[in-house]
Amino acid sequence: MIRALLLAIGQLSDPASRRVVWIGVLSAILAFALLAGAVWWALFHTALTGYAWVDGVLDVLGGLAVLLLAWVLFPATVGMVSSFFLDEVVQAVERRHYPQLPPPRQTGLGEELLTALRFFAIVLLVNLFALPLYLMVPGLNLLIFYTANGYLLGREYFEMVAIRRMGRKEAGFLRRSSPLKPFLAGTVIAFLSTIPFVNLLVPVIASAFMVHVYHSMTGAMPGSMPVSMTGLSRREGP
Repeated sequence: MIRALLLAIGQLSDPASRRVVWIGVLSAILAFALLAGAVWWALFHTALTGYAWVDGVLDVLGGLAVLLLAWVLFPATVGMVSSFFLDEVVQAVERRHYPQLPPPRQTGLGEELLTALRFFAIVLLVNLFALPLYLMVPGLNLLIFYTANGYLLGREYFEMVAIRRMGRKEAGFLRRSSPLKPFLAGTVIAFLSTIPFVNLLVPVIASAFMVHVYHSMTGAMPGSMPVSMTGLSRREGP
């Protein structure tokens, strides 16, 4: 697991990985700059109360609210934009570390879009439902956060990588047959997501990290043992 993470961090030197990082960051900056400009224009050209000093205070508070919103949502926006380009990162990792592999199966634009939207919808919904627990159970909030997000991030990043090499059902079989590795990898990703500035690199690092985790489970990673899905597939059926 540590070796896989170090290899993933080293992947940041690859031009394809750096390109995805810059696309995500610059797109998020542009989006929030446009949002901030629109909000500031609306505030300064709208008399909300008719009292100059009150409107001035509201203008300042509105501008600060936009800045706070940008600070909180910026990493998520970077991740959302980057998710549409993560296949380039996965290809770069396999080209660099697994050149012996055959070409992956082709996934359509619709499947890639569905995977990205499904990923963010699940993470958003679970964190919204867990929000009261974060606030009401001091001391357990970190445990709840890392457990929930570790499971979700591990599952979604793993299946994003795995479906390039097998069907979605087979990817689910493989993950459930050896759930600890994807969960631990997801927990590491969740932890990195809480570190300012590092979280901007998380989509790229997480994708590269999970490529190595996946191939360690199939036996393609040197020194790894493949996970057998025969028994599980037989029990699950078609």
